[in-house]
Amino acid sequence: MERFKFSKTSLISLALPEHGKRSTVYDTEVQRLALRITSAGTKTFYVVKRTGANITWIKLDSFPDMAVEQARKQAETVMGEFAGGTNRATVKRALKLEPTFAEVFEGFLISKRKRSGKSLADKTKKDYTDLLRLHFGEIKKTKLSEITRTSIKTLHLKMSKNSPAQADKAVALIGAVFTFAIDRESFIGINPAARIQKNEAISRDRFVTAEELPYVLGAIMESTQRDFFLLALLTGARRGNLQSMAWRDLNLESGVWRIPITKNGDPQVVPLGVEAVTVLTARKVSPEARSEFVFPSSGKTGHLVEPKTAWAKILERASLKRLKVLLKAEEGEDLLALAAKRKIKPEEYEVSDLRPHDLRRTLGSWQAINNASLAIIGKSLGHKTHQATAIYARLSIDPIRQSVSAATASMLKAAGVKQGAEVIPIDRARRVV
Repeated sequence: MERFKFSKTSLISLALPEHGKRSTVYDTEVQRLALRITSAGTKTFYVVKRTGANITWIKLDSFPDMAVEQARKQAETVMGEFAGGTNRATVKRALKLEPTFAEVFEGFLISKRKRSGKSLADKTKKDYTDLLRLHFGEIKKTKLSEITRTSIKTLHLKMSKNSPAQADKAVALIGAVFTFAIDRESFIGINPAARIQKNEAISRDRFVTAEELPYVLGAIMESTQRDFFLLALLTGARRGNLQSMAWRDLNLESGVWRIPITKNGDPQVVPLGVEAVTVLTARKVSPEARSEFVFPSSGKTGHLVEPKTAWAKILERASLKRLKVLLKAEEGEDLLALAAKRKIKPEEYEVSDLRPHDLRRTLGSWQAINNASLAIIGKSLGHKTHQATAIYARLSIDPIRQSVSAATASMLKAAGVKQGAEVIPIDRARRVV
């Protein structure tokens, strides 16, 4: 009886038996796992169970269709069933009926509940479904007991090359799906996604600084999506909520925007400062106000969806404005040539690293600059943590509105749009050269 540690290389290199015969080798890692080889080159994994003088052979799958780690995992599952007193027929039937990852995933989306008892938000379901579609191709049709820790680590490593955060999110989702299956007893085994080393978390703290504000706001004022990005800056709302902002959820007289469902799955009341109300009031009398959405679109959603091109143009214009002021250039001068002549690197004065989400972070940062408490900031931005939830529940909207108004006033003053207590209408705001 030949035993050695199974590996893909060692099993591929096995010599074939004589014509009409077959040979068997055993794994040293999982004692009951065997591989039978025929003279025709067929290699099949089996679990070998001895009961007194009787030997039971349970066929798993052929190699290399079934990887070594998958065979070990399934062999351990079979032996665990036998140890619990289950007979051979039951074990084979259980393996055949075991769900695939995609099947459990569908149930997970429908039945998974958060700690609050609420279902997953539609946005969360879409994000998870996108992960399955884009990255889980190698495991989604695989039975749970055949998904190995090695395969998940390989998936994580592959995704980490492009997006470390997305790779970590993928592993967390796989782990959650397995936990869901274990809790509902549709899978008996070890969660293969547990304790996989995550990537180093890099906390992003970028926001629009006082020095950058005149140029960024000046570029926003010239954008085709001016109102959208102005409101992103003035309200600190999440992009998705702002894109789907509906007139029915706005009370401009009271300065209140009620978001029915946020990323956290809860409604949120957003206090609107005078500048935000000014923008919305002007927009309400425009032809676009005939739509139910503040930012309508002809697409299937009916509202604006991620204006990437507009944001890219804003960053380009803001960078050029900043460079022009630095060089004290005249209208029409070649800025790049002038920068080269003065030995100035234009890239050092770009704001191209800003993201739309940084506008949301900008409001929170300016609130902090104006000495707002963390609880006020969290409430105004719709953040939700277990530690702060009780405090948030006791806050009224007035101090939040005061904090938002103070922060937006400071931002606009730094950008040259607002001087002291005098409010200059957004439409007449001074443009930055």
